[in-house]
This record gives sequence, structure tokens and C-alpha cells, in this order.
Amino acid sequence: MTALLRLFAIVLLAAGAWFPATAAEQASRAEATLSIFNRDIVTFRSDFLGIGPAARAARAKATIEDTLKRGGDHAVSVKENPEGQLVLMGETLAFVVTPGDVDALRQQKPAEAAADAARRLEQVIAETQEARNLEAIFKGAAWAGAATAVFIALLVGINRVRDWISRTLLAFAARKMGTLKLGGAQVLEIGYLIPVLRRTLIALAWALVALVAYEWLSFVLSRFPYTRPWGERLNEYFLSVAVQVGGSILGAIPGLGVAIAIFLLARFTVTFLGRFLERLSRASAPPEWLGPDTMPTTRRLISIGIWLFALAMAYPYLPGAETEAFKGLSVLVGLMISLGASSIVGQAASGLILTYTRTLHVGEYVRIGENEGTVMRMGAFTTTIRTGLGEELTIPNSLITASVTKNYSRVVRGQGFVVDTTVTIGYDTPWRQVEAMLKEAARRTPGILDNPSPHVFQTGLSDFYPEYRLVAQAVPHEPRPRAEVLSVLHANIQDVFNEYGVQIMSPHYLGDPAQAKVVPPADWYAAPAQKKD
Repeated sequence: MTALLRLFAIVLLAAGAWFPATAAEQASRAEATLSIFNRDIVTFRSDFLGIGPAARAARAKATIEDTLKRGGDHAVSVKENPEGQLVLMGETLAFVVTPGDVDALRQQKPAEAAADAARRLEQVIAETQEARNLEAIFKGAAWAGAATAVFIALLVGINRVRDWISRTLLAFAARKMGTLKLGGAQVLEIGYLIPVLRRTLIALAWALVALVAYEWLSFVLSRFPYTRPWGERLNEYFLSVAVQVGGSILGAIPGLGVAIAIFLLARFTVTFLGRFLERLSRASAPPEWLGPDTMPTTRRLISIGIWLFALAMAYPYLPGAETEAFKGLSVLVGLMISLGASSIVGQAASGLILTYTRTLHVGEYVRIGENEGTVMRMGAFTTTIRTGLGEELTIPNSLITASVTKNYSRVVRGQGFVVDTTVTIGYDTPWRQVEAMLKEAARRTPGILDNPSPHVFQTGLSDFYPEYRLVAQAVPHEPRPRAEVLSVLHANIQDVFNEYGVQIMSPHYLGDPAQAKVVPPADWYAAPAQKKD
């Protein structure tokens, strides 16, 4: 007979495991919390004597409420039993805490869980008795009224303090706005700053009002037995948020301190190395790569390198560095830089090449490709030159490094530049005469120096004429463009050659004309030209 019963039980268990439970059975087996007077007493998580958690919670609630209505001594006690921990109200069994009801996450024993439930049940009994006491109710109402009066007073005070701070702060901002300038320009506009400050103060005031209202509500709810659990939950939630925020701030302080220490050390290193480089550039024998012209760039590069290294070292210690949002932002910034910085890096590298090869200097007269002028500015990405016609040309540094650059100021003595021009004269004119006439034209040109004296070079012997090139150094008394000096030089060359009856064969030689192509002095000032005194 016993063997048959065991076999029948095994068949029932197998059937229960094979066939899914109905929705009602699953709901009856779900955990249920016993709540009395808005306060949670215990959570049932297992069946007891074939009764599910929901039914156990309903029976326990009915038993406790019926016992409280009868009155009498309701001393709560816990009695150990093989089936579980029995929680009694006097001689009445309120509920049973079984080993299956214990929260596995808290690793709590059944006796400890039953003791906690008994303590909460005692609190419920005390609150139900308090709810029937008119004196306690009037006392709670008095406390609630006093708290409401204080709440209203705080609201009025917050409003008045906000108005006072708004007037004081806005007046102070209006006074200081005129003195807050950067590079001679106003940093902030008063028409923009005043509304921002006013809205910020309003937002802060409303945040303070919300905090005061939250505390007032939790205090008032805690004065009455029925709503006391709600007030306690509000306080617990606020405290949990405050503890979480405070814990996050305190947890971030050590890492933030390390990051600040790294940045301070980087700043000290940048300052020390910058001053050392300045002293080294002014030394009697500075390194070839370091001079007055390259020192600012070298100092800037070392500073950027140190700060990038410091940022890489301090990155893991920054608050929020390990969050997914921060990582996603870092990936986005890195992707943008990698996609759009190729040309920028090339331009910057070209600027460094120009700086350290000393190809150009500010104030020098150069020719870059088809453009020539005085170097006005040299940047990390572009170089600006001013032509003799008054035009400012901005040339990418990569274009300068990829083209031939002629520097007319590098070989001169002192400040100035080199001027040169080319003429072609027939073989029937003595070359000594041509050289003398070109030097005479240079002597007549204001701004061209006699020392060093101009030189004439025969750069080629073509089929029909030799090529003569005049090279001289020009240092005008006033900042005159090279184009203006060349224009005057070309005019003097024409005048001198006309004076001596020598024909200039440029640009092309076709044949000897019947008469030489020269302008006699009597026709130099033909109308509408006028002779200058």
C-alpha cells in the first residue's frame, strides 16, 4: 500500500512538471506581501500546507484585522515550530514564516525574518491604537498646522530673498559689464546676460520651493498613523538619493584630486620648460633648432605635448570617464578628428617645416610661385604676404613647401630686399655700354643703394641678342613696395636707353627696322604727360 502511494505521488509530480500550470495557479504561487494600515509586514514566497502566498497573505490580513477589532492584549511574540516561525498576537496565530519565505538575496535566517515581521506588526498595533486616540489625532493636526505655517513663511521668505538677490546681482552685473572686456571687445552683452541671470535665479528658487514642499509633505504625512508609512517612504527616498549623490561625490574626490595634481604638475612643467627655452634661445651659443624665431613655436609644441600627455594620464581619474556616454563622446570626437584632420595635420606639418628650416621670416620680401610680396604673418596653417599692389595673399603652408620660394631679403645687408630685371639688347651694341646704362638707371632710382653697388650679369647669348640681368639691393627710406621700386627702375632704364639711342630688343626680335625704335628726349613728355619739377 505504501509503495502504491509513493508511485501515485511520483506520477502526480511528473504530471505537474510535464503539464504547464494554469494562470490562476501561477498567480497563487507568486509572492505576496502582507500589508496592514499601509505598512508592509512580511512577504510570503512559498506555499504552506498547500496554500499559496496570496491566500496566506489574505488569511493573515483578515486574522490580524479581526483580532485588532476585538481589542484586548495583543502582545506580539514569535514561537519556533517545525513548520516554521509562528508569529502570535496574544494567543492568536497571525501568520507563519517558513524557510521558503526568506529573501535569498539578504541571506537572512527564518528566525531573523520572523523577528523583523513581529517588530513591524507591533508598530502596526501601536499605530492602530494611536488612530483611535483623539488626543493623538489633535496633536498630529497641530503639528501639521504648525508645519504648514512654517512652509508658507518659507515660501514668502524664498520669494523675498530671490527678489533681493535678483536686484543686487543684476545691479552688480550691470556695473561690472563695462569692465569685462577681452581684446577691447565686450565679453558679454547686458541684454543677453540679464535675462539669463533672472531665469537662473527663478529656476533656483523653484528648486528650493520644491525641496521645502517635499519636506513639508513628508513631515505632515508622518504626523498621522495611517499616512505615516508614506511619509517615511518619502524621507527614505530623499535620504537614499542624498546618500547616493553624496557617496558619488565623495567617491569621485580621490580621482578628481589625482587629476588636479596631474594638471598642476603639467602646468609647473610647462612654465619651467618655457622659461628655460627662453634663456637657452638668448644664450651665446644656442642650438641650431632653437633661436628667437623658432622659440615661440618650440615652446608651444612642448606645451601642447605636455598637456596632451597630462590629459591622457588624468583621463581615467576624471568623474564619469568610465560611463558609456563619456566613452561614446570620446569615440565620436576621435572619429571626427580622424576624418577631418588629415588636411589640417598636413598644413600644420608644413608650417613646422617652414619654421624650423627658416625659409621665411616676417618682414622679408619673397616670391612664392607666381606671387611675390612682403611676409606679414606666419601661422601654423597659412602665411600672409602683401604684394606691391597692396593686396594681401593668404597662401597655405603646404603650397609654399611644394613650390620654389625666392627670398629677396635673405642675402641683403641689413633691412631691405633685392631687385632685379632683365633686358635683351642686340649684338651691335657694346656690352660695356649696356652695363654702364643699366647701372646709370639703377643710380637714378630712389631707394637702390650704391653700396653694395648694382651688378649686371649676361645670363644668356641667344640667337639674336644677349640677355642682361641687373641685380641691386634696395632699402627705401620709407616702406615702399618692391613693385614700386621696380616700376621706377624700368622707367629709368627706358629713359637712359633712349638718351643714348639704344634700342631694347624685348620682347621678340623680328628684324632690323629702318630706324631704331627709340624715343628722343623731345618726345618724352608728349601730351597728356606732364614734366614733374
